[in-house]
Amino acid sequence: MSLDADVLRVLADPLRARIVELLADEALCTCHLVEETGAKQTNISNHLRLLREAGLVETEPCGRFTYYRLVPEALDRAAGSLTALADKVRTTDQPRRPC
Repeated sequence: MSLDADVLRVLADPLRARIVELLADEALCTCHLVEETGAKQTNISNHLRLLREAGLVETEPCGRFTYYRLVPEALDRAAGSLTALADKVRTTDQPRRPC
């Protein structure tokens, strides 16, 4: 299993990380995320687009609103790749490469 650099890059942004944390509790629309974070609507929309493109969130149309929810399988994959990397470090002697 290899690290997904795109997913890690997306999650590394503090506002996107906050959005992910908020979506862990419930599905929210953009207006809720603006209210919770204090960020501008266009900024939230851009961050949600990146999260969607990375496969971390999915949309659910509801009338004139769109709700966003996390994709748990995507989070499992990201967590699994980090866990596999940590396990590799734990089980490898970690020799030094000569200079």
